[in-house]
This record gives sequence, structure tokens and C-alpha cells, in this order.
Amino acid sequence: MVQYALRRLLLAIPTLFGVTLLVFAMVRLLPGDPASAMAGVHATQEYVEQVRRDLGLDKPLHVQYVRFMAGLFQGDLGTSIRTGLPVGEEVWSRLIPTLELTLVSLVLATVLGVAVGVVSASKPYSIFDYASMFGALVGLSAPVFWLGLMLMLLFSVKLGWLPAASRGGIANLVLPSVTLAASSVALVARFTRSTMLDVLRQEYVATARAKGLSQRVVVLRHALRNALIPIVTIIGLRFGALLSGAVLTETVFAWPGVGRLMVDSIGARDYPVVQGAVLMLAVAFVFINLVVDLLYGVLNPRIQYD
Repeated sequence: MVQYALRRLLLAIPTLFGVTLLVFAMVRLLPGDPASAMAGVHATQEYVEQVRRDLGLDKPLHVQYVRFMAGLFQGDLGTSIRTGLPVGEEVWSRLIPTLELTLVSLVLATVLGVAVGVVSASKPYSIFDYASMFGALVGLSAPVFWLGLMLMLLFSVKLGWLPAASRGGIANLVLPSVTLAASSVALVARFTRSTMLDVLRQEYVATARAKGLSQRVVVLRHALRNALIPIVTIIGLRFGALLSGAVLTETVFAWPGVGRLMVDSIGARDYPVVQGAVLMLAVAFVFINLVVDLLYGVLNPRIQYD
């Protein structure tokens, strides 16, 4: 397993290299001039050119990219054009709130999605099954920003039960995490139901029922255990989707995470911060995929890592 993990980490290097190249090119295709934005509206052309030279933006693109990669190999993500602070410090300070929001949303998606999917598969074509799958369809269809605003209007403005925005205690985490988790709950529930229905049709499940085992034991001990591998796969993929979806959620709820930092940095043409934020999110996504692959061996000991 250790050799397999090392091979996966080595294979991730070209992926991360491609991410740096793609992001470096895309942020420079955005309209606007970061030197002009930093110099101010009333700055002279001479001062704008001086700022451009100080930032190294007067160099050819390939020279800028080589400098960026050289700093990256030394653990230096650069300096923010907007604030003058190291990019690593800025992104890391915002990464903790984003991971907090993402992990809570992932737990909600896993617990609620798997529970609803298992019950729906155990009672197919029942009222609960139809109602839960209709709710899942609504959850998949509702835009994140619209759902966030509706929840904020109901629970914060109308009822006054929960804070509307910002990061604080557990109460501040409820609305953003529910908003972010809604589509994932729906997707995990539908996928779990489909997978469980396939497993419940297998012969060994019929054999377990013929032995007189209760429905609860058959579903949880025999069927769910064998259905977990594809379910874990979709949950791992949802982690990346939650990280990307956090951009809208953090903007709606004024959550001080990486997503909101990226939106502000794109608006200010702060190239180093955008590059550093995307790179850190890519590393997190690669890491969680590796963890999911390694979990396969824990869930099914018959799986061998060559």
C-alpha cells in the first residue's frame, strides 16, 4: 500500500504542473491591468509603468512563469499585489474556514445522503421513496446562490433563528453548510439508492433472507457493506465539488474562505493570490482522491495494491 501511495503521489506531479500552467495562462487572459488597479485611478502613466516593473509584469510571460515555478519549488507562492503580504499566509489563513465549511457539508451529505438512499432502496416505490427522490431532484436543481438567499431570508430575516452571514460560532455555520451540502445530499442519496437496489438483487442477499435474518441485518450488514465502495467513490468526488461550490456559498454568506478570497483577487487582478489559491485547492483534491483509493483496501481486504 505504501508503494502504491508513493506512485500515486508521483503521478500527481504532472497534474499539478498542468494546473499551474493552466491557471497562469487563464488569469493573464482576464481583461484589466493589475498595475493600473494597484496604482489607482488618478495615477500617471509613468507611475503605472513603474508599478508594472516592480511587480515584474513587464517581463515576457514565459519569464514570469519560470519565476513563479522557481519560487514554488522554494516554497514561495509569491506576494499579493493587492495587500503586499505573502500569498502562502493569505491563502492558508483562508483555507481553514473553507475546509471547516467543506468538511461539515461533506459530513451532512454523507450521513443524510446515505441514510435516505438506504431507506429508499429498502422500501422502493413507497411514499418515502417517491418523496425523497423528488426532494433530491429539487436539491440538484436549486442554484446554490438562490438556495442560500432563500434560507437566509427565511431563517435569518423572517424567523430570526440563525445569523445571516459571517463566521463565528456553530450557529453561523448552519446556513452555509446546509446550502453547500444540499446538492451533494441529493446526489449521494440518488446514487446510494441505485447502488443498494443493485446489491439487494444479488443472490447472497436472497440467501441471507432465506436464513431468517432480519431486514435491518440484511440491509446494513450484508448489502450496505458491499455497496460502500462506489458510494465512497462518489463521496470523494463530492469533496472536490464542495470545494469549488464554496466560492458561491462564501460570497453569499460573507464567509472568509478561499473562495471569497479568489473572487476578490480576480476582481483586483491579483495574479499571485489566484494562482496560489487554485494550487492549494488542487493539492487538497489530489490528496482526498488518494485517501479514497486507500480506503478501498480497508472496506474490502480482497483488493490488492500492485
